[in-house]
Order: sequence, then C-alpha cells, then structure tokens
Amino acid sequence: MITVSPFSASVLRWWPLLAVAAAAACGGPDGGSGGTDVTPASGSVIDASPASSIPDVEGWQTDWSKSTIDTADLIRGISASDPRDQIPPIDEPAFETVAEASEWLDDREPVAHFELNGEARAYPLRILTWHEIVNDQVGATPVIVTYCPLCNTALAFDRRVDGETLTFGTSGLLRNSDLVMWDRQTESLWQQVTGESIVGSLAGKQLEFLSLSLVSWKDFRDGFPSGLVLSRDTGFERAYGTNPYEFYDASSAPFLFGGEVDDRYPAMERVVGVLIADDARGYPFSVLQEERAVNDDVGGEPVVVFWGSEDTASALSSSDITQGRAVGAGVAFSRILDGRTLTFARQGDFFRDEETGSTWDILGQAIDGALAGGHLEAVVHANHLWFSWAAFFPDAEVYAGS
Repeated sequence: MITVSPFSASVLRWWPLLAVAAAAACGGPDGGSGGTDVTPASGSVIDASPASSIPDVEGWQTDWSKSTIDTADLIRGISASDPRDQIPPIDEPAFETVAEASEWLDDREPVAHFELNGEARAYPLRILTWHEIVNDQVGATPVIVTYCPLCNTALAFDRRVDGETLTFGTSGLLRNSDLVMWDRQTESLWQQVTGESIVGSLAGKQLEFLSLSLVSWKDFRDGFPSGLVLSRDTGFERAYGTNPYEFYDASSAPFLFGGEVDDRYPAMERVVGVLIADDARGYPFSVLQEERAVNDDVGGEPVVVFWGSEDTASALSSSDITQGRAVGAGVAFSRILDGRTLTFARQGDFFRDEETGSTWDILGQAIDGALAGGHLEAVVHANHLWFSWAAFFPDAEVYAGS
C-alpha cells in the first residue's frame, strides 16, 4: 500500500490516479508484471509496445510501437479523457522589466535564471508551478524552459530536433513522478529530467540541454538589473504566488512514484545534479551546506558548485511561496575562465578564488578584485529532489564531502 501525505487540497487534480500508482508499485493493475518484462537502456528503441501497457488516452496520434522505456512505467496523472495540456504551457510568453517585476516578486522567492545570446531572463516559480512549460525564443534560438514541481527540476532545452523546431506541452503522464512532455509536431513523448524522447516516432532523440539555475529573486534582480522577467500576463487565470503542492517537500515520500526510494538520503532532500558529456554527479544540499563551495571535475570539466543565498524559499512548502521555508540555492559553473582554471572557497556571503583573490557572487559574477566583471559559465545542472535524481541517475557518483 502507498501512503501519501495530503499536502494540499489543490493536489486533488492528481488523486484520480492514486490507485494506478499503488497498482504500479505492486507490479501492475492486476498485481502482475505490468507489461513487457524488458526495460531497455535509455536511447535503445524497441518496437511493438504491448497494447496492455499503453495508457488509456483518447485521440492521440503517438506512435506507441516505438519506445525507449517500458510504457507500463507511465502513470496517468490527469483524469480528463485527453489529459494533454490540462496543465497549460505558455506558448506566447510576455516579459517585463526587473523594476516592474519587483512590484510583485518577493526577495526570497525562487526564479529560474536563464542566460543565452547575451540576454538574462527570470522565470518565477510562482508562474512555472502552474504551467510547467514555456515555449520561448531567445534571440535566434527557440528554447523550452520547464519545471516539474513533483521533482523540483527546472531545466531548459533547445527546441530544435533534426532541423525542425518543436513546440511542447504537458502530456498529463508521469514517469518516476517526473513530467512527461509531448511535442505537437509528432506527438512523441519526452522525459523532462533527461530531455529524451521516450515514446513515438522521435523515440531515442535527445534535446540539447541549455544551462539554467534556480536562484532567489533578489540574486537575479541585483545581478541583472537590465534582465527580463516572465510576466503574469499569461492569458490564463491562476493563483500565481500560491503553491498548490503545500507541504510537499516536507513529506516523507514523493507523490505518484512507484519505485523504491534510494535510502542514502531523505527522499525530499535537494541535490545539485550536474550533467556534462556522459557523466553525472550529485551534490546533496546537506553536504554543500557544510562546504559551501565544492571544486570538482565532472566529465573532464573542472567545475565548482556554490551553495548560498540561505534564505531562498522553497516553492513547495508553504501555500504562500513567499513564506516558504528557507532551503538555499545550489548553482554549478565551469572553473575555467579565459583559459585559467580557478579554485574557489566560501568567504562570508560570497566566494573567493585562490588564484587572484577575486570575489564572486552565487551567479558566478566577479564583483571585486583582479577579475571583476568576469562571469563564470554555468554548466548543465538542476536542483533535484533526491528521489528523482537517484531514480533517473542510479549509477551516478554522489559527492559525500571532502
């Protein structure tokens, strides 16, 4: 039996499928294998998914015969006959200035910070929580900014695949409690955490990751006063600022997750998961909180993981995001700047490199010293909840401290 904390009445939109989740944890709706016995490696496409393992959805043109996963692992999270985009993506995002956004954003609330083509943008989690996907365009690059509240994963990707620009929506399906997206051009399904197409004619294709970080609004506002901020003018009426997943990250178990939680860390602990080339490494917040700055090497790339902004609020605790419990922020950067590899240590509220003595903020910007004005390049990472990181990257090394 699965026990789920009633973290919010708003989460009842997921409850019709609680029985499905419980069945999946027991091996399928009938207590049996739940579908095919083979779970292929990611990227390996198998044909002819058993009809019994295909979710009961109406009107989809998805090619269910091609998948990289056992489709029995897909859990239906929305009760509508066609659950797609019941959580509506933002297809025509509007932006405003930092000064305008400061009238309604609180210093400590979290935003997804994204930089590309010389532009810095903030996507407040108070908006992303209700939409999960923003189909955007930054300069000449079509991008998708995503957030899965159940895994706390904020990730960005290039929307181009084989020369075609895709637009994405929410499928209403989950796998390992993570958002499963769909593209409107081929109706293939995509895993948000990995950026991989897992079912459909594009199964096995991989979206290109683009670096994105979760930081406080104060950090973004102070670091990028000329930046742009996703507007609440989305075309939808939502209670922006209210967290529909109240108490979620204080619960003992993830919602609609049928697997076993790796017990090395609490299921809901945050982990900075870094992805470079074919290498992945996790940095638990509990360890980062002690060390504050971790110099490491991932995928042959010298990296540093900063932890700070201790008062940054969780978007998944209080019903009012501005009152969310303080969780801090974890951000990962390359340590190479202008051909030089730097080594960092925490210094008060900031960071200091040993090579030049320059002072850096959590956004990777040198604010004082010989390198003032320098900017570290963020590497691909996300602030996963531990259960999610361990489920999708079970073989990844986990940093346990120096």
